[in-house]
Amino acid sequence: MDRLGLRISSMINHPVAQLQRWVTIRRLDTDGDREWEEAMGLLSETDGIKVALNDDESVTLKWEANAEEERSVEVFAR
Repeated sequence: MDRLGLRISSMINHPVAQLQRWVTIRRLDTDGDREWEEAMGLLSETDGIKVALNDDESVTLKWEANAEEERSVEVFAR
């Protein structure tokens, strides 16, 4: 779970993802079923992040900047 969390966090916090305010995450062969489901559950419960399941089984995360501060969303792995 730690490795998956770090990968997802890195993708979300990447400067390009922060500018466009979305990122697509693909499940790797090394991502276990339980870990993937747990990560997707945590993301879907995170305020300000919209999770969309894609036809190719990838997941697209979208978010909006805080209107008051125009600050980026940051997600930290456990």
